[in-house]
Amino acid sequence: MSEIDPNALRRALGDFATGVCVVTAAPDADERIGMTVNSFSSVSLDPPLVLFCVANTANALAAWKRTTHYAINVLAENQSAISNRFARAQADKWEGLAPEPGVTGAPLIPGAIAHFECAAEHQYPGGDHTIFVGRVVAFDRPRPNAEPLVFHQGRYRELTHQHDIAVPADALWLLGW
Repeated sequence: MSEIDPNALRRALGDFATGVCVVTAAPDADERIGMTVNSFSSVSLDPPLVLFCVANTANALAAWKRTTHYAINVLAENQSAISNRFARAQADKWEGLAPEPGVTGAPLIPGAIAHFECAAEHQYPGGDHTIFVGRVVAFDRPRPNAEPLVFHQGRYRELTHQHDIAVPADALWLLGW
Protein backbone atom coordinates (compact mmCIF):
# COMPACT_ATOMS: atom_id res chain seq x y z
CA MET A 1 0.00 0.00 0.00
CA SER A 2 1.36 3.42 -0.93
CA GLU A 3 1.96 6.19 1.59
CA ILE A 4 -0.69 8.90 1.82
CA ASP A 5 0.48 12.43 1.00
CA PRO A 6 -0.89 14.54 3.91
CA ASN A 7 -1.16 17.70 1.78
CA ALA A 8 -3.09 15.90 -0.97
CA LEU A 9 -5.31 14.30 1.67
CA ARG A 10 -5.99 17.72 3.25
CA ARG A 11 -7.01 19.10 -0.16
CA ALA A 12 -9.31 16.13 -0.81
CA LEU A 13 -10.89 16.45 2.65
CA GLY A 14 -11.43 20.14 1.86
CA ASP A 15 -13.88 19.07 -0.86
CA PHE A 16 -16.33 18.24 1.92
CA ALA A 17 -18.13 21.46 2.85
CA THR A 18 -18.58 21.96 6.60
CA GLY A 19 -20.13 24.44 8.94
CA VAL A 20 -17.91 26.42 11.28
CA CYS A 21 -18.26 26.40 15.05
CA VAL A 22 -16.47 27.90 18.01
CA VAL A 23 -16.26 25.61 21.03
CA THR A 24 -16.08 27.52 24.32
CA ALA A 25 -15.62 26.61 27.96
CA ALA A 26 -14.75 28.00 31.35
CA PRO A 27 -12.71 25.19 32.94
CA ASP A 28 -11.83 27.38 35.93
CA ALA A 29 -13.51 30.43 37.47
CA ASP A 30 -10.84 32.76 36.09
CA GLU A 31 -10.28 31.01 32.74
CA ARG A 32 -12.14 30.96 29.42
CA ILE A 33 -11.03 28.95 26.43
CA GLY A 34 -12.31 28.76 22.90
CA MET A 35 -11.34 27.38 19.52
CA THR A 36 -12.68 27.29 15.99
CA VAL A 37 -13.60 23.82 14.71
CA ASN A 38 -15.17 22.33 11.64
CA SER A 39 -14.98 18.85 13.15
CA PHE A 40 -18.37 19.20 14.88
CA SER A 41 -20.81 16.34 14.31
CA SER A 42 -23.97 14.85 15.68
CA VAL A 43 -23.36 11.37 17.13
CA SER A 44 -26.69 10.28 18.61
CA LEU A 45 -30.17 11.62 19.32
CA ASP A 46 -30.85 9.16 22.15
CA PRO A 47 -28.87 9.96 24.19
CA PRO A 48 -28.16 13.37 22.64
CA LEU A 49 -24.43 13.24 21.86
CA VAL A 50 -22.19 15.43 19.70
CA LEU A 51 -18.46 15.49 19.06
CA PHE A 52 -15.59 17.78 18.14
CA CYS A 53 -11.85 17.20 17.80
CA VAL A 54 -8.80 19.01 19.17
CA ALA A 55 -5.27 18.68 17.76
CA ASN A 56 -2.93 16.98 20.20
CA THR A 57 -0.51 19.87 19.64
CA ALA A 58 -3.07 22.52 20.70
CA ASN A 59 -1.87 24.76 23.54
CA ALA A 60 -5.21 24.40 25.33
CA LEU A 61 -5.51 20.60 25.04
CA ALA A 62 -4.90 20.08 28.77
CA ALA A 63 -7.61 22.63 29.59
CA TRP A 64 -10.06 20.90 27.22
CA LYS A 65 -9.30 17.56 28.85
CA ARG A 66 -10.22 18.86 32.31
CA THR A 67 -13.32 20.75 31.14
CA THR A 68 -16.58 19.31 32.45
CA HIS A 69 -18.94 21.49 30.36
CA TYR A 70 -18.61 23.34 27.08
CA ALA A 71 -20.69 25.04 24.41
CA ILE A 72 -20.57 24.53 20.67
CA ASN A 73 -21.55 27.77 18.93
CA VAL A 74 -22.63 27.43 15.28
CA LEU A 75 -21.44 30.57 13.49
CA ALA A 76 -23.46 32.67 11.05
CA GLU A 77 -22.06 33.73 7.67
CA ASN A 78 -21.29 37.22 9.00
CA GLN A 79 -19.03 35.81 11.76
CA SER A 80 -15.89 34.92 9.80
CA ALA A 81 -13.90 37.43 11.91
CA ILE A 82 -14.90 35.51 15.06
CA SER A 83 -13.93 32.25 13.39
CA ASN A 84 -10.52 33.72 12.47
CA ARG A 85 -10.02 35.10 15.98
CA PHE A 86 -10.64 31.74 17.67
CA ALA A 87 -8.64 29.82 15.03
CA ARG A 88 -5.41 31.56 16.04
CA ALA A 89 -3.32 31.31 19.16
CA GLN A 90 -3.77 34.78 20.67
CA ALA A 91 -3.29 36.32 24.09
CA ASP A 92 -6.97 37.21 24.46
CA LYS A 93 -9.47 35.78 21.99
CA TRP A 94 -12.28 37.25 24.09
CA GLU A 95 -11.27 40.92 23.86
CA GLY A 96 -14.27 43.03 22.83
CA LEU A 97 -16.73 40.11 23.01
CA ALA A 98 -19.52 40.02 25.56
CA PRO A 99 -20.39 36.33 25.85
CA GLU A 100 -23.38 35.35 27.94
CA PRO A 101 -22.90 32.40 30.29
CA GLY A 102 -25.06 29.46 29.33
CA VAL A 103 -26.92 27.23 31.77
CA THR A 104 -23.74 25.15 32.16
CA GLY A 105 -21.57 28.21 32.71
CA ALA A 106 -19.91 27.88 29.30
CA PRO A 107 -19.63 31.22 27.48
CA LEU A 108 -21.99 31.58 24.50
CA ILE A 109 -20.84 33.49 21.41
CA PRO A 110 -23.26 36.36 20.67
CA GLY A 111 -24.83 36.27 17.20
CA ALA A 112 -24.37 32.53 16.71
CA ILE A 113 -27.10 30.61 14.89
CA ALA A 114 -27.27 27.90 17.55
CA HIS A 115 -25.63 26.94 20.85
CA PHE A 116 -25.26 23.37 22.10
CA GLU A 117 -24.29 23.18 25.76
CA CYS A 118 -22.73 19.89 26.69
CA ALA A 119 -21.52 17.87 29.64
CA ALA A 120 -18.23 16.15 28.82
CA GLU A 121 -18.99 12.47 28.30
CA HIS A 122 -15.97 10.78 26.65
CA GLN A 123 -12.50 11.47 25.26
CA TYR A 124 -10.93 9.17 22.70
CA PRO A 125 -7.55 9.13 21.00
CA GLY A 126 -7.94 9.86 17.29
CA GLY A 127 -4.50 9.83 15.67
CA ASP A 128 -3.08 13.34 15.88
CA HIS A 129 -6.30 14.60 17.52
CA THR A 130 -8.37 13.88 20.62
CA ILE A 131 -12.08 13.27 20.04
CA PHE A 132 -14.38 14.87 22.61
CA VAL A 133 -17.92 13.51 22.93
CA GLY A 134 -20.41 15.58 24.87
CA ARG A 135 -23.97 15.02 26.04
CA VAL A 136 -26.21 17.89 25.00
CA VAL A 137 -27.87 19.22 28.16
CA ALA A 138 -29.30 22.43 26.66
CA PHE A 139 -29.51 24.10 23.28
CA ASP A 140 -31.07 27.13 21.67
CA ARG A 141 -31.46 28.59 18.20
CA PRO A 142 -31.36 32.37 18.64
CA ARG A 143 -31.04 32.99 14.86
CA PRO A 144 -32.79 30.04 13.18
CA ASN A 145 -33.16 31.79 9.82
CA ALA A 146 -29.58 33.10 9.58
CA GLU A 147 -27.27 31.62 6.98
CA PRO A 148 -24.38 29.51 8.34
CA LEU A 149 -20.69 30.19 7.91
CA VAL A 150 -19.47 27.49 5.51
CA PHE A 151 -15.90 26.27 4.93
CA HIS A 152 -15.00 24.58 1.63
CA GLN A 153 -11.65 24.08 -0.14
CA GLY A 154 -9.79 26.20 2.42
CA ARG A 155 -12.11 29.22 2.15
CA TYR A 156 -15.28 30.57 3.67
CA ARG A 157 -18.23 30.25 1.31
CA GLU A 158 -21.78 31.55 1.09
CA LEU A 159 -24.81 29.43 0.42
CA THR A 160 -27.09 30.38 -2.42
CA HIS A 161 -30.70 29.40 -2.76
CA GLN A 162 -30.83 29.51 -6.54
CA HIS A 163 -30.79 25.72 -6.72
CA ASP A 164 -32.46 24.56 -3.53
CA ILE A 165 -33.31 20.89 -3.82
CA ALA A 166 -36.19 19.39 -1.86
CA VAL A 167 -35.53 16.52 0.53
CA PRO A 168 -38.03 13.89 1.67
CA ALA A 169 -40.62 15.17 4.15
CA ASP A 170 -39.47 12.62 6.76
CA ALA A 171 -36.53 14.51 8.28
CA LEU A 172 -35.07 11.29 9.71
CA TRP A 173 -34.44 9.70 6.32
CA LEU A 174 -30.69 10.38 6.59
CA LEU A 175 -30.33 8.18 9.66
CA GLY A 176 -30.50 4.98 7.65
CA TRP A 177 -27.38 5.60 5.56
